[in-house]
Amino acid sequence: MPISDNLRGAIYMMVAMAAFTVNDSMMKAATQTLPLWQAIAMRGLLTLGPLVLIGMAMGGLRLAMPRRDRGIVAIRSVAEVASTLLFLAALVHMPLANLSAILQSLPLAVALAAWAVFGDPIGWRRITAIVVGFAGVLIIIRPGPDGFDIWSLMGLASVGFVVVRDLSTRQLSRAVPSATVAVLASTAVTVTALVLSLPAGWQAVSLREGLLIAGAAAALVVGYNFVVMVMRVGDIGFIAPFRYTALLWAIFLGWLVFGTLPDGLTLVGAALVVGSGIFTLWRERKVKAAQGA
Repeated sequence: MPISDNLRGAIYMMVAMAAFTVNDSMMKAATQTLPLWQAIAMRGLLTLGPLVLIGMAMGGLRLAMPRRDRGIVAIRSVAEVASTLLFLAALVHMPLANLSAILQSLPLAVALAAWAVFGDPIGWRRITAIVVGFAGVLIIIRPGPDGFDIWSLMGLASVGFVVVRDLSTRQLSRAVPSATVAVLASTAVTVTALVLSLPAGWQAVSLREGLLIAGAAAALVVGYNFVVMVMRVGDIGFIAPFRYTALLWAIFLGWLVFGTLPDGLTLVGAALVVGSGIFTLWRERKVKAAQGA
């Protein structure tokens, strides 16, 4: 029996989130023994080729673009570099599930920034949900001498740069294919990591480390492809909440690979973040439906 577009889109989203979390797990494992910048550069070099080939196959790899779009792509690429480096630096030192839980505040942060920057309408219900969600983030990072550290702050800062990246993407014209944006962003991250890795030099790579980096690159390409596929099927309002399955994967892989599980307070904070995010997405969908009626 054929499945609906919504169900297919939900499956694609869950596969994408699983792939991205597998990528995170492999990078965390690799950077226990490999220098961070070297690992990012190696992953980038392995990822660029497939992204270029996929973009060419989709007929959407065009570097020529209007001047205004070039400036926006530059801002987006800088934000991509900053968010990636901050996230992976935090990932080396933080439990996978804790960092993933912080990252789940992204839809809340995007909604708040879109209201502040572009004047997108936002009612008191969504504002309340955003406040509750960020309270959940505070529970996870626990500011104070006992629970707060610089790595939690870096994870939160990475969310801020992803917000800049996503809001910049909204300003791009349709003349810029998504494949071009992805390749340019990946190139920027790879080149930055290569430059940062030069002072210390590269160390010899073991078979285990090489396989982990190759696996991370493959998972990243899979995740990117399924995210693109998500945008082409079903109702995004129905599909979007399935992005939170990334947290389930992070908890499972954190336990399986690193032997860590989030404590009770982290789970409470994560529940607040995820619940607020799902409510915000649902409320946004309902408001748009009412406006279109």
